[in-house]
Amino acid sequence: RRVHGDFYFIFMEKKKKAKGGDKSKGGEKGKGGKGAKGGKGGKADAEELKTCNFVKARHILCEKQSKALEAYNKLKEAHGNKPPASEFAKIATEYSEDAAKKGGDLGWFPRGKMCGPFQDVAFSLAPGTMSDLVKTQFGYHIIFVEGRKAKLQAIIHYQPN
Repeated sequence: RRVHGDFYFIFMEKKKKAKGGDKSKGGEKGKGGKGAKGGKGGKADAEELKTCNFVKARHILCEKQSKALEAYNKLKEAHGNKPPASEFAKIATEYSEDAAKKGGDLGWFPRGKMCGPFQDVAFSLAPGTMSDLVKTQFGYHIIFVEGRKAKLQAIIHYQPN
C-alpha cells in the first residue's frame, strides 16, 4: 500500500489464466513442478525466474566489507542460504546502515529501479534465498528475496483527508 496525497494504491498480483495441462502446479512429478525433488529445479523454475518483473526483497547494506561479512557469516552459519525472513530482518536491524528500522525491507520493486549489480542478483535469486556479498557504489549488500511476481495490478482508492 502506498499513499500519495489523497489517494492510496494497493498492489495486487495479477492472476494468469491457466492453459490446459499446467505441469508447474504438480501435475507431473520430477519435471520441475512442485512435486519435483532435488536437482536445479527444472524447466518450470527457470521459466519462473525469467518472467519475473517485480521482486520483494530485504537487504543489509554496510560501507565496510568486514562488517557485511560478519553479518553474512552470522546468517550463513545459523541458516545456510535460506534464513527465515524474521531472522534476516533482525540481523539487518543490527548491522545495516540503510533501511535498518524496517529490517532492511525494500518492498516490491520493478526491473530498472535498483543499480545494476544489485538488480542482477535480486532478480536471479529464488524466493527465500540469500545472496553472497554484492558490491555496489553504495557499499556491500546482502540481499534476501521474499517474493517474485510477473506483474502487479494497482487498485486506486480515493480517501479524502
